[in-house]
Amino acid sequence: MNLLTKWNPLGKSDNLDVWRPITRWDPLHEMEELMRGMQRTSALRPQVGEESMTLVGWVPSVDVAENDKEFIVKAELPEVKKEDIKVNVEDGTLSISGERKVEKEESDMKFHRVERSYGRFERTFSLPDQADADKITSEYKDGILTVHLPKNPAVKPAAHQIPVH
Repeated sequence: MNLLTKWNPLGKSDNLDVWRPITRWDPLHEMEELMRGMQRTSALRPQVGEESMTLVGWVPSVDVAENDKEFIVKAELPEVKKEDIKVNVEDGTLSISGERKVEKEESDMKFHRVERSYGRFERTFSLPDQADADKITSEYKDGILTVHLPKNPAVKPAAHQIPVH
């Protein structure tokens, strides 16, 4: 069921009314999106007066989703070798780390612009309470690392009412 709210950008009651879905505001998600956008644009911005050839730090993009059976983390790791990726779980934290190495410069090749980022990276995520840390698996195919975090059916999300005093 999709809840709808009436939105009128001009404050009039004529046929300019638009029905839009009600969405929950998530300020942390918006901050992450803003930071991701800033990282992408800062990597492309040249230094004043000249083109920048500096290699910037790299933070791979990650999607986190869930279904009835598991949580799924997908990380974009183009041109990263499988042996250069590490997936660890420790103290309730999932970490994905590795390195995208700079291509060897060929003697007949002169670069005029380098916009792709290289170097070491690490992403860390708190494991959900329902995740079964002992059964986590991962696979790497076509530059995408997929980490499967199965849900433990014995653990149900705790919900209880908090009294207001």
